[in-house]
Parts: sequence; C-alpha cells; structure tokens
Amino acid sequence: MDVYLLDWASLLLRWLHVITVVAWIGASFYFVWLDNHLVKPTADDVKAKGVDGELWAVHGGGFYNPQKYMVAPSNLPHDLHWFYWESYWTWMSGFALFLVLYLFNASQMLIDPRVYVWAAPWQAVCAALGFLVVGSAVYDIACQALGRTRDGNIGNDGRVMAVVVAFVIFESWLACQLFAGRAAFLIVGATLATMMTANVAHWIIPGQKKVIAQMRAGQKPDPIYGQRGKQRSVHNTYFGLPVLIAMLSNHYGMLHQHPQNWVVLCVLMAAGIAIRIFFVKRHKGVNSWGSVALALALLAGLIAWMAPESRADGADPRANEVTMLSRVQMHRPSDGASMPDPAAIRSAAMDLAARAVIQQRCVMCHTGEVAQKGVRLDSAEALTARKAQIYQQVIVQRAMPLNNATGLTDDERALIGRWALQK
Repeated sequence: MDVYLLDWASLLLRWLHVITVVAWIGASFYFVWLDNHLVKPTADDVKAKGVDGELWAVHGGGFYNPQKYMVAPSNLPHDLHWFYWESYWTWMSGFALFLVLYLFNASQMLIDPRVYVWAAPWQAVCAALGFLVVGSAVYDIACQALGRTRDGNIGNDGRVMAVVVAFVIFESWLACQLFAGRAAFLIVGATLATMMTANVAHWIIPGQKKVIAQMRAGQKPDPIYGQRGKQRSVHNTYFGLPVLIAMLSNHYGMLHQHPQNWVVLCVLMAAGIAIRIFFVKRHKGVNSWGSVALALALLAGLIAWMAPESRADGADPRANEVTMLSRVQMHRPSDGASMPDPAAIRSAAMDLAARAVIQQRCVMCHTGEVAQKGVRLDSAEALTARKAQIYQQVIVQRAMPLNNATGLTDDERALIGRWALQK
C-alpha cells in the first residue's frame, strides 16, 4: 500500500509541476516576446498617457492592444494582475517531488556507491540541499557585485553570466562526483530553478510592490526597481531551457550514466542557451543563424561522441551461454531421435542464461504486487512480452537496474542485449 500511495503522490506532484512549469515558462516567454515587439506609439493621446511602447495583436477572434509605460500610468488601477504564483508553485511542486522521490529515498535514488560512498544518507540529503542554497547565493552575489555599469546603472550582464556559467560547470562536475547521475542532473537543474524563483520572490515582485507603494503615496517611483526586475527577468528567460533539459535528461540513462556525464549535461544546457538566444534575437527582428548552428553543432557533436559501438555492450562474452549450452546438450535424446538444430540449442542456451541473470538482478523489484511501475518479470510470458522494453531500459538507456543497485555486470548486460535481439 505504501508503494501504491507513493506512486500516486509522484504522479500528482509531477502533474502539478508540469502544469505550473507550462504556466510560468509560457508567461515568461510571452513577456520577453512582447517586450521585443513593442513599437513607439504614434497617437498623441497615447503618448500623453506615458505609453512607451504598444502592440496590436489578434488571437482567438479578438483584438488586443497591450501597452507598456515607461514607469507606470499616472492613474494606477486598483486591480492589477501579478505574475508570481506560477513561479512559486513551480518551485514548491518541484521541491515536493524532489523530497518524495529523492530525499525520502536517498539510499536508493540519491546515493550511488560506485560514485561516492556517503557515511550516512542524511549527509547526502544535506549536501543536495546545500547545492540549492549555495548556487542561489553565488548568483545573487554576482548580480549585486558585478551587475552594474561604471555609471552605477544596472547592467554588465556579461560578467554576471560568466560567473554563472563557470559555477554551473563546476557544480555539474561536483554533483556528478557525489551523487547518482540521475540525481546529479536533477540537482543542477533545481539549482538554476531556485535562482529563477528567488529572482521573482526577492527582487522582481518586491521591486514592483515598492514602485506601486511610492506611486500611491504620491512619490516619484525610483527607476532602480524596474531596472533590477528587468535584469533578473532577462536572466530567467535564459535559465529556462537549461533547466528544462536538465530535468528531462535525467530520465535517459544513456546521458546520466555516461562516464563523463557532467560534460554531457553542460553541453545540453549550452545548446539550450543557444536556442534561447536565437528566439530572443528573432523577437527583435534579427535572425541569429549562428546560434542555431552552434546549438546543432553541440548536439551533433554530443550524439557522435556518445554513440555506442556496433555491438550490444562492449565485449561479447560467452561464458554464461556456454554453461547453459552444456546443460542443454547433456539431455540428449536416448531413443535414437535426432538432435535439435544447433542454432536452436544455442538460442535455448542464451534464453536460459538471460533468464537466470534477470532472475538474479531484476525480479526482486519486478515481481507480484510489489512490481515497480507495474512491470512484472517473474514469468516466461512476461519476459517475452517485455523484450523490447527490457532492451530499451537495460541496453539503450542503461537506466535499469536503478543506479545498478543489484550489480549487473557489463557481461550480463551484453548477454541480455543479445537475448532481447534474437528472433
């Protein structure tokens, strides 16, 4: 029952997380697009109101005319729509999912003894949380210390981003030295997501509230709040795609189980930034095809570099099959009947060997009512029906066994690969 309820908690939290991510990232992308499509108004009455840019659009059968004021309208409306709950709920739902799936099950999901041996699971949990806190602190200090021009205005994003890139590369390397690959990818993505939500919670929304308070008190709004909010908002739009690819890629074992998995993650995030640069410049009327070429080159290079050799898994060991083959041949017919075809004997031997490995390494988590994800491998019929799925998870993705908790060897993985591919 506990496993059943845990699966429901995982499903519902994932669903909530995806909903809020779509709402938040969608709103963020829309406002970046809107900001880059605004044009100076030509009507005198519109300019007299303090409108700095406007846009006419058609959608869903209606016409829309969003307008942006340099600071704020002279008569501030009482009802204002705030864009912040999307961000907060994205982070809260993501952290809850991280808590349920990884931190509460640290010994299995967070820790991989082949990577690093923690003295106790709680230490790994504290370290994982430390990544989020330290990452946000480093970014915020960089913004405040380096994010200004010589005349004191908000700017110099190049220096801030250089610090962030260097830190993320270091964090990716360190996380992959301390945690299971899947958890490491998630931690790096969660660190960037924490930076994004902290921008909204500590800078963008508080700044907007101060501007509104000053206006309603009859004071002239300080433009510094708008400048800070704009800076952090722009940073968020570039963080978005790296966060998404970090979260998605942790579901693909071929990525997070690669010997140089931290390099894989960094290249994927770099491609995401290049893609976002293209779209931002496209919004401004500039076709940055160089960004597209860079993203494609990064991805193509990564795919070529990671490509497996043209065999199931490295060497082609025969030990298990030879043992099983000898067992099959011991049972020769005694009544003079002809022996089965040698190819059939070899196929039967491979089948026996593969089933023995699966029984030892996989069935403990995939049997009866406790079968993970409802995948049962405790019968010949189930194994035959799930051959393609086993090949995908064990050979292609290398995602199973999870963190290789049961110690599946490369020879055994190769054997399962040949068994799954045989007709």
